Amino acid sequence: MTFLKQIGRRRFLNALGGTALMGAVPGAVQSAQRAATASDTFTPDLEIELRAVQDQVPLYQGPPTNVWRYRARVLKGDAQSVSHHPDSPLGPVIRVHRGTRIRIHFINELPQPSVVHWHGLLVPEAADGHPRYAVGPGGRYVYEFEVINRAGTYWFHPHPHGMTGSQVYAGLTGLFIVTDDEERALKLPDGDRDVGLVIQDRSFTRDNQLRYMGQGGGMMGMMGGMMGFLGDRIHVNGRPDFTLAAERKPYRLRLLNGSNSRICKLAWSDGSPVTVIGTDGGLLAAPVSRPYVTLAPSERVELWVDFSTRAAGEEIGLVSLPFAASAGGGMMMGGGMMGGSGPAQGAGFPVFKVRVGQGAAVSEKLPEKLASMPALRPEQAHNLNAPRSIRVTASGMRWSLNGRMFEMEGVAPDEVVRFGSTEVWEFINEASMHMMGSMPHPLHVHGVQFRIIDRRVHPSAMAAWRSVSDGYVDEGWKDTALVMPGERVRVLMRFESFPGLFLYHCHNLEHEDTGMMRNFLIKV
Repeated sequence: MTFLKQIGRRRFLNALGGTALMGAVPGAVQSAQRAATASDTFTPDLEIELRAVQDQVPLYQGPPTNVWRYRARVLKGDAQSVSHHPDSPLGPVIRVHRGTRIRIHFINELPQPSVVHWHGLLVPEAADGHPRYAVGPGGRYVYEFEVINRAGTYWFHPHPHGMTGSQVYAGLTGLFIVTDDEERALKLPDGDRDVGLVIQDRSFTRDNQLRYMGQGGGMMGMMGGMMGFLGDRIHVNGRPDFTLAAERKPYRLRLLNGSNSRICKLAWSDGSPVTVIGTDGGLLAAPVSRPYVTLAPSERVELWVDFSTRAAGEEIGLVSLPFAASAGGGMMMGGGMMGGSGPAQGAGFPVFKVRVGQGAAVSEKLPEKLASMPALRPEQAHNLNAPRSIRVTASGMRWSLNGRMFEMEGVAPDEVVRFGSTEVWEFINEASMHMMGSMPHPLHVHGVQFRIIDRRVHPSAMAAWRSVSDGYVDEGWKDTALVMPGERVRVLMRFESFPGLFLYHCHNLEHEDTGMMRNFLIKV
């Protein structure tokens, strides 16, 4: 089916939680109503109007493609804080300094309910984009928060229950870049040499319309919900056949895997090592070198790339290398089963090209030390020897967490954590005895950043793990962890930003939409 097919009334009301007033479930309606208007007690440094709109973009020869996209304009503050990708469904890019107080007026001009999640940002519960705050067509929501994150690459996207995958797929994706004084003192490449690159896969009909089979009725929809949707064409910043024109100087490349389900194993086409300076939660303490970087949906990585060593006119590619996506050591089904005809999960493919300019080479030194890392040690966790387990489970054709599906406001007793506490969580993907269990899951936690303590893998799943493990960058702060088949990943986090109801879920968006998502309550 094409993406813009309208949803039925029953699904619409279910997505609104049974009320079409503000798109919130009973019990959250008053909070949503309060958030529809700006607070009298909050004085923003930056105020933005952000509209979700229907639009058309010429992507291929022939008819333009119908897309959904974010449009933004600055109402107060620095007009340079917002920029858009030209001729692209993606955007905008929002750039702010740590400590900025920001107010965003979200206006939903789509035919479906929607809400915005500020992925990776530490914001109050009411600003996090929980599905219970979704607003219907014509609805409005006001986000107010101070940016307290470290300098880094974050992003924003829709988060309505059951429709996140289709709305992100339609184009609703933007980058949110934070800087701070520590980062600026490093004098890393900036301006045109600080480049955000969003990697996504898409499928199209013969008349250039987006084709999405990630959910819905029939075998294709069920398979999409079970395995995730894989497109057959790779887009970067919303465009096919992307080429970055680079000067012969060092660059800072901010890569986001914005795909619904596809995992990337990113490497330079000539085998050069990949120099990583940042991950989900900002800069690393020091640069690290990898032969490739494993990047699951929603993960970010920042690269230092010195094009001053390249010959004028040289061309180099960023590619995704093959890997074993299943516990048995093979690839998983590809776009043909998922609605397209593209590469399977684990197959190799080109991502984009870099064409080096003709100018004189200018070299710069990469700092040996990048950023101070907030101190957090495993022994500070009260449950170090008995981690809170988040186990991948499955029933029939649907994924779940600890045997539970998503409930709009449901919280189990073992999903309550104490504000100010430090905990170890263990993500467990050992459902490999089940026919569905042999696949990776990127697990994302809202409201917190975490450190990865260690990874352990079952002997029967070593082939898949070894095919990507050299590309893990676990040295920094994270909000998403890829958990391969047979793998256990222990993470360390302190719940010190905000109390309230937050989410944890698989960031394979089709899995999330079909219920592989749960609430957890940070309780004072």
